[in-house]
Amino acid sequence: MTEAALTRRTFAIISHPDAGKTTLTEKLLLNGGAIHLAGEVKARGQARRARSDWMKIEQQRGISVTSSVMTFAREFEGLGQITFNLLDTPGHEDFSEDTYRTLTAVDSAIMVIDAAKGIEPQTRKLFEVCRLRNVPIITFINKVDREGRNVFETLDEVADALALDVCPMSWPVGMGGVFEGILNLANGRVSRPEGDSREFLGKVDDNPVLPPEVADEVELAGVGYPEFDLEAYRNGDLTPVFFGSALKGFGVAELIEAIARIAPPPRAQPSAQGMIEPDLSEVTGFIFKVQANMDPQHRDRIAFMRLVSGTFKRGMKLTPSGLGKPIAIHSPILFFAQDREIADSAEPGDIIGIPNHGTLRVGDTLSEKNEVRFTGLPNFAPEILRRVALKDPTKTKQLRKALDDLSEEGVIQVFYPEIGGQWIVGVVGQLQLEVLISRLDAEYKVAAGLETAPFDTARWVKGSDAAMRDFLDFNKANLAKDRDGDPVFMARSSWDVSYQQERHPDLTFSAIKER
Repeated sequence: MTEAALTRRTFAIISHPDAGKTTLTEKLLLNGGAIHLAGEVKARGQARRARSDWMKIEQQRGISVTSSVMTFAREFEGLGQITFNLLDTPGHEDFSEDTYRTLTAVDSAIMVIDAAKGIEPQTRKLFEVCRLRNVPIITFINKVDREGRNVFETLDEVADALALDVCPMSWPVGMGGVFEGILNLANGRVSRPEGDSREFLGKVDDNPVLPPEVADEVELAGVGYPEFDLEAYRNGDLTPVFFGSALKGFGVAELIEAIARIAPPPRAQPSAQGMIEPDLSEVTGFIFKVQANMDPQHRDRIAFMRLVSGTFKRGMKLTPSGLGKPIAIHSPILFFAQDREIADSAEPGDIIGIPNHGTLRVGDTLSEKNEVRFTGLPNFAPEILRRVALKDPTKTKQLRKALDDLSEEGVIQVFYPEIGGQWIVGVVGQLQLEVLISRLDAEYKVAAGLETAPFDTARWVKGSDAAMRDFLDFNKANLAKDRDGDPVFMARSSWDVSYQQERHPDLTFSAIKER
C-alpha cells in the first residue's frame, strides 16, 4: 500500500434519531481544523454553512435523510498528516438502502448512542448492517453529562446488540447533575466541558484523585472487560467505547485521535474476480451513490466513487462497467458538505464526485482495464408500496424522469406494471415517501400524491426461459418491471410469495437484487 493510502481513514457516522450525530459531525470537523466555528466554514472570505444536512426537508425537520461526504486533514504526533473521509448517514428511524450502500464505501464506522436511551430497535438494525459488511465499529456514548443509564448496563447493551466484546477506552466521572468529566483510561487524564475552569476534586502528582465510587467502577471495568486488541477491533470482534458530550465539546478530541491511530486504512474490496487490494497499481473504484440536484441552480448529477486501488489523476480515462467504453474524468470533486473543490489526484480510500448526465449508475465499477467487477451493492425488497397519482396529467414525462432519478439515488424503487398505467414506488420506511413528494415538488416541479397499492411486497423473479414464459403468461396482472427492465412479482402477501414458490420450484423469488 502506498504511503499516501496508509494515511487515509474513511469512516461513517451512524446512529438512531436524536443521538447527537449531526452535532458530533460538526465537532469532529471543528476538532480536525476543517471549520472555524461549529456550523460554518470560512471560504473565499465568506462564512458558509457547513452542515451536512443540506436538503430542504432535512433543514425543515432537523434530520438527515441522505448521506453526505466531507473530506478534511489534520496532523498527529508520530503519524504525520491524516486525511479523513467522513460519510454522514441518515439518522432517522427508516433504515434505507442509502445507509447500506454508504457502509460499502467505508473502512470503519462510529456508532453514536444516547446515554439516556441506550440501544433502540433501529440502532440494532444499523449494527446488523455493519456486521453484514464486517465493518469495524468504534462506539461513542453521547450526552453523558445528562441523566443516563448505569455505565455497565449501557456497555452490556452494546455488547449484546453487536454480539462482540466491548472495551471501554474512557470512563464518565459522575453522571447527570454530578458529572465531573471524562477519564482517559490510557493516560489517566480527565477532560472537562469547554469553558469549564473548575479544579478537579484533587490531584496527586498531576493525576486526578477519583471519587471512591468511580475508582471502584474503573477497577471493575479493568477486570470485567477485555483490554483493547487492535487486531480484534479491525476484524470486527471488539468495539472500543468512548464517552463524551458532542454538544459540550468533550470526549471528541479523544475520539478523533482514536480514529487516526486505530481505525483501519483502506481495506480490500470484494469483486467477482476476488478481493481487490488497495496496493493494486491499476486504478479501480465503484459508484456507491448518485445524488441529483445538490445544487438546485445547476440541476447537477453527481456520482460518488470510492477509490479502491491505484492513484487517480484528474483527466485520466476510466471505463464504467455499465457503459463499456472509456470516459475522461475532467472535473472530479472533493466534498465538504455543499462546498466542493476540484481534485487533481486521489488515493485508495478517497471519495470523489464525478459530474455526469446519467452515464454512471449505482453499482458501476470504474477501472482502467475494464476487467474488474465489484460486488455487494444490492437492492432490497421494499416494505411499503404506493401508487403515484399525478395531479397534472401533462407532467407524465417529468414524473418518469424524476422517478428514474430518485430510484437511481436509492430514495425509492420504481416499478412499471405490465397491466395498468399507474406506476408504483417502493420504499423501506415511511419517511422516504415524504422525501419523494417533497423532492418531486421542489426539484422537478411535479405535484403528485400517493395512493394505496394492492400489493404488499415485491420479489425479483429469475429462472430458465421456459419456466419464465410459463410464469409470465399466467401472472401478468401481478407483474411489473423495475427501472432495469427486470421482471418483478408484485405480491399481495407473504403467503402469495410462498404459494408461487411452491407452484414454480424452478424459479427463484428473491428479496435482494445485486446492482
